[in-house]
Amino acid sequence: MTAPADRTRSSEELIRAEEPVLAQNYHPLPVVVARAEGAWVEDVEGRRYLDMLAGYSALNFGHRHPALIEAAHRQLDRLTLTSRAFHNDRLASFATGLAALTGQDMVLPMNTGAEAVESGIKVARKWAYEVKGVPDGRATIVVAADNFHGRTTTIVGFSTDETARSGFGPFTPGFRVVPYNDLAALRAAVDDTTAAVLIEPIQGEAGVIVPDDGYLTGVRELTQRANCLFVADEIQSGLGRTGRTLAVEHESVVPDLVLLGKALGGGIVPVSAVVGRREVLGVLRPGEHGSTFGGNPLAAAVGTAVVELLRTGEFQRRARELGVVLREGLTALLGKGVVGFRARGLWAGVDVDPALGTGREVSERLMREGILVKDTHGSTIRLAPPLTVTEDELRQALGTLEKVLAA
Repeated sequence: MTAPADRTRSSEELIRAEEPVLAQNYHPLPVVVARAEGAWVEDVEGRRYLDMLAGYSALNFGHRHPALIEAAHRQLDRLTLTSRAFHNDRLASFATGLAALTGQDMVLPMNTGAEAVESGIKVARKWAYEVKGVPDGRATIVVAADNFHGRTTTIVGFSTDETARSGFGPFTPGFRVVPYNDLAALRAAVDDTTAAVLIEPIQGEAGVIVPDDGYLTGVRELTQRANCLFVADEIQSGLGRTGRTLAVEHESVVPDLVLLGKALGGGIVPVSAVVGRREVLGVLRPGEHGSTFGGNPLAAAVGTAVVELLRTGEFQRRARELGVVLREGLTALLGKGVVGFRARGLWAGVDVDPALGTGREVSERLMREGILVKDTHGSTIRLAPPLTVTEDELRQALGTLEKVLAA
């Protein structure tokens, strides 16, 4: 029997209890969440917090969205896992709906975001050898500096974050790193061996870095001329976060492959996918790639419910409309502790005056005032509330940020 949530120990005691038994690969804020609903979470002492991080976009639809919880409950009573050794009755509708939502032909279901990235890399290389004609073992992939695509050894090998890289080599060859938002540098790096250009349409971990208008269009045109693939990592930026289903839609760009994750699982189960053109994903054959849990019935049921929520356009519209409120609120804070910000839809990277503290310190102050955010590099914090957040809740968070910075 699964143990119930531990309400007999305090937050401090539970945090202390983790230390000897958990690998120290995270530095969480000192809050112990026990319950959640919508945009709010509650700790073991019953204190409530407004969640302005939403699991790095994994909770785009808020905590325990009723339609997603119902889909999971219904499926739990029927079937949870078959592996891909057999078919299941939920996978076809999930793949059909996701392909239609993203304007692509085929779906490769996986579990985590990093798995989607690794799968995209494998598919791009296979395509380069079988379709483009790159000599075996020589395919290259061009990536951007300050990227964040996951934490596997292959992926951290082309990261420029030394904390992520250091101590984990030797690394997989075949990647070329160029500055983000620099088409000239990208053009110089692409040659006959290039299988793909892999970028985030908006760089999340780097501080919500929004490229110049025309950059994504330029990437698409360059890759088409060079006969290589455009692979867009929309794991954080996709599925409504920026006011469109995909962030590339802000420039009406259609990549060859799109990598999805986080919100695709509705905050219930890990679900990721590579979606793309038939002539690209079609290079895979049985035995060449797989996942025991990828495309499992529970994940497919929840993923189908996520697609249905997005199909109406309601959440994309909310992100656009509330994104205006977010931008206006942050603009009003410029010169009042905020030295700069970048935002698109309900997603912002906020640069706090370093004299007022690091991003971690500001996040801890906000936590004590009942607002949960998370820092990234230096004095930057990220805001990514659930798309279900209300205007009043958003204004409450902005008001609290103003209060904390003024203090």
